Amino acid sequence: MALRLSSLFLRTLREDPADAEVPSHRLLLRAGYIRRVAPGIFSWLPLGYIVFRNIERVIREEMDAAGSQEVHFPALLPREPYERTNRWTEYGAGLFRLQDRRGNDYLLGPTHEEMFTLLVKDLYSSYKDLPLWLYQIQTKYRDEARPRAGILRGREFVMKDSYSFDVDDAGLQRSYEGHRAAYLKTFDRLGLQYVIVSAMSGSMGGSASEEFLAPCETGEDTYVRCTTGDYAANVEAVEIQPPAVVPFGDAPAAHVEKTPGTPTIDTLVDLSNEREDLRRSDRAWTAADTLKNVVVRLKHPDGRIELLAVGLPGDREVDMKRLEAQLHPAEVEPASEADFAANPALAKGYIGPGSLGETSDSKVRFLVDPLVAPGTRWITGANEPGCHVYDLVLGRDFTPDGTIGAAEIREGDLCPRCGSALEIARGIEIGHIFQLGRKFAEALDLKVLDENGRQVVVTMGSYGIGVSRAVAAIAEQTCDELGLVWPREVAPADVHIVATGKEDAVFAVAETLTTELEARGIRVMVDDRRGVSPGVKFKDSELLGVPTIVIVGRGLADGEVEIKDRATGERESVPVEAAADRLLAICRP
Repeated sequence: MALRLSSLFLRTLREDPADAEVPSHRLLLRAGYIRRVAPGIFSWLPLGYIVFRNIERVIREEMDAAGSQEVHFPALLPREPYERTNRWTEYGAGLFRLQDRRGNDYLLGPTHEEMFTLLVKDLYSSYKDLPLWLYQIQTKYRDEARPRAGILRGREFVMKDSYSFDVDDAGLQRSYEGHRAAYLKTFDRLGLQYVIVSAMSGSMGGSASEEFLAPCETGEDTYVRCTTGDYAANVEAVEIQPPAVVPFGDAPAAHVEKTPGTPTIDTLVDLSNEREDLRRSDRAWTAADTLKNVVVRLKHPDGRIELLAVGLPGDREVDMKRLEAQLHPAEVEPASEADFAANPALAKGYIGPGSLGETSDSKVRFLVDPLVAPGTRWITGANEPGCHVYDLVLGRDFTPDGTIGAAEIREGDLCPRCGSALEIARGIEIGHIFQLGRKFAEALDLKVLDENGRQVVVTMGSYGIGVSRAVAAIAEQTCDELGLVWPREVAPADVHIVATGKEDAVFAVAETLTTELEARGIRVMVDDRRGVSPGVKFKDSELLGVPTIVIVGRGLADGEVEIKDRATGERESVPVEAAADRLLAICRP
């Protein structure tokens, strides 16, 4: 059935909404695809819901073709299974919790591992029942602290999550590879450009973990890729080649010096190079020679508060997102003035390794970034205002409690595989696959009898695609300065017929062409509004983003209509009687 703009529930906007931050958010609102209900919560309007369902259809077709079976769970879930896996607590403030009239605890599902596990446990008990792949397309809820960018980061969103169940790790690997292949086909059909990067498993746990990212300037995820090889990783999971261990046999003994007027690393470096008694003999000091010890506050899911100090080169900042991924499920924030007041052993601004570590007076755990390599010598705080210690050597003068990847990653850092330079890019997470292993099966006692009659714990994989997020990701990658530009597979229509002018003949030809195309299986949107200027109709056709535009107007005097490719802007004039054949060739090549 053709979409007729004369009756379609649609209002386009000429101006950008004030709260729209990224192109997809701005254009989906302007084009009448979505409407905001509350922060991070959106309604789908007719055109948006068509695109959404097209994406859903592609995902469903590829999952079915891969051998997965669809189920559907409720979004309102009981507390007990999530307590057994400890995620009722671990999810922290991100979980929507509620009670029924009897005081029983429930949650709005952020993800459904527990439900899938219990379902299989309820029905299957033998290795003969496995492998098994199940999936659902379901609404999820997460209480995002900062919902932003429209449907890219919302509190309510739709996700396809699937799970594999196998007897052993070899089976899990086959299931993982099978889902990976299905994802490649899915994203190719959706017209998305994507990269596959190593990732963290987060609250899912497990071992192997990969993200599918849609490269995009406005993406929230930062990732690195090798300039010469195939290594790629989310910055949360990135490994960089650490400096080599440095021999320190000839390093000067550590010595404390007064360093007045050095409130910043730059001023400290300047003073160190200006004063003859502080200069290095081999080269000038740089910010990279200073050891910055940053104190952060960890809030654990059980409410426990812990201070942690992170040591890193002074020319880099702590990447809080990367740090939080390493410390999950704890929430991480900078230490407060109250934290320092409660820990007088920490001299704010002059903190050094001597006041840190679980055996120190402060009892503050001390971890260093791998860039702080054994044998390296540093300028760092002397735990006394106005004083720094020089030539402090890791492994000789201090030993941290451990290491943690926390420093910001930079262009030019070295690839851990080949030593080539890394480059940094941004992207939108559109899919994530995990080898969960036995975490959930053990917690929920999912076991089957193996071929020898012994009970074994089932091993699982988890595989997600952001369905609603894919709408925004495609819009981000394909839009231009005029509006949306949908790939044909997901577009609300194949052809947008624009009837311009006031003459009845124009509308009659548009109507005839609409009927012919529909009879041939071509999806049609027709702008049959009367009394609307050609200029407005042209702008709407660009904004709405249907891949092929047909203009029925002045060309009729010569017996022609104009066909325009929305993506390239290329135009061609064709005789009216040949238009349906030509459009069929374009839409179904």
